[in-house]
Order: sequence, then structure tokens, then C-alpha cells
Amino acid sequence: MRLAFAIIIVVAAAAFAVTAMLLVRRRAPDGSYFHDGDRAAGVFGVLATGFAVLLGFVVFLAFESYDEARSGAEREALVVAQQVETAQFFAEPTANELTSQLVCYARSVVGVQWDRMENGTLGEQLNPFAAEMFRLIRTVEPGSASEQSAYDRWHDQTSDREEARNARIHGAVGVIPTPLWIVLFLSAAMIFLFMLFFADSGERAIVQALMIGTVTVIITATLLLLTALDNPFHGGIGGLRPVAMERSLKVIDQELAVADVQVTPPCDAAGNPT
Repeated sequence: MRLAFAIIIVVAAAAFAVTAMLLVRRRAPDGSYFHDGDRAAGVFGVLATGFAVLLGFVVFLAFESYDEARSGAEREALVVAQQVETAQFFAEPTANELTSQLVCYARSVVGVQWDRMENGTLGEQLNPFAAEMFRLIRTVEPGSASEQSAYDRWHDQTSDREEARNARIHGAVGVIPTPLWIVLFLSAAMIFLFMLFFADSGERAIVQALMIGTVTVIITATLLLLTALDNPFHGGIGGLRPVAMERSLKVIDQELAVADVQVTPPCDAAGNPT
């Protein structure tokens, strides 16, 4: 979520809450609508504590998913770089073809596939270059001991890469179910409504505004934080970016240059097949 958009939402919510409180305060009795302020404060404490506990668990759940997506992206990038090294132990032209497909795989993750994750359109779509590598490796018949070792290692790394990819794209669909969102927003609305009954015509207007304004800002900002954590792939502040895979692409280019390996990837810079 864009920072400017989030700030606008927080300010608008706080302005609405303050306006509502000041309007209710005009007709509120001196001392608020509650005759027993201590009892009302106790009820509000139970309501706020329940909301805070639920919110804390949801934030933990969302952050865990966010961190899993970030870790998955880093592991996937590392395995791709390792597979490039493994591919060099195959005979030609298999080594060159696998290397080219790996480069395109990395480019597609950075480019078109990352864009689809941000737009929520990736779904269950496979990386086309992963399918091409699977088709190619099926035709390989290891001839030497080193090639046999590379063949076995390749399959292990492929499993690791696919597991890391699943962890990465898992965060793109969000982990907070709709009923939980409904409960959170309903609880926030109840807190807001309960606070309006604390309107007191005998209290200074700025004190009343500060009381409901600060609570509204904190609740709104926390809900926006949940939204950002539940949808980690976005271009705004805190959004996950393909930094790890971009770094792996640079490392791959350097390794190929040192090994004097020339490849012609069958894709453009964004990972679209050519």
C-alpha cells in the first residue's frame, strides 16, 4: 500500500471520529452518558483488551506469512544460482540449454511473474521455463560419474527450488480469512460506538477530540498494517521486491563470464519467451 494513501486513510478516519465525537458532545450531559464512569471504563477495558488480543494474534499470523514469503524468495534465488553451477557438469548441449533456461527462469521471476503476483493474477500458473527444464532433464542419460552426481544433485535442487517458490507465492493470496476480517472490523466499530457514549459536554472539546482521535489512529493504522502484511507483494513501502533474484542474476552473469560460458537465453529481459 502506498504510504501517501495510507496516511490519507488514517487522517480521514481520525477526522471522521473527531467530528462524530464533537457532534455527539453538543447534546451530551455533563459527565458523559454513563452515570457510573468506573463501571463503563471497566466494560470498555474488557472490550479493548479482547480486540487487542485478537489483533495481536492476527498480526503474528500475517507477519509469519510475510516472513515466509520473503524467506522463500531468498531461498529460491540461492537455489537457482546453485543450479547454474550444477548444470555445467552436464555434457553439451544439455549444459548450455539448462543454463539458458535457468537464466530465463530468474528473469521471469523478477519480471512478468512478480508483476502477476502484485496484481493477484499469478494463480496456479507454472513458470514456463521450469517446465522446459523438466522436459530437458528427462532426456539426459548420465554417462560419467561426475554427470551422474550432477544429475542426482539437480533433482534435489529442483525440489528445493519448487518448495521455495511455493513458500514465496503462498503469501500472494493472503492468509487472513474473510470471517476474521469481519470480526476485526466489527470489533473496531463497536469500540468506536462505545467511545461516543463517553462524550461529555463538561469536558474541553480538545480533550474529547484527542481521546477518540488517538484510539482511531492506532486502530486504523494497525488494520492498514495487517493489510500490508497480508498482501506482501506490492510497490508501496514495506512491499517485497525481487532483490534476491536480481542479485542472483548478477552473480550468474559473473560466474558465466569467469567460466567463459556463452549462453543465449530464449527470453527477453522481463522473462517473456522469445
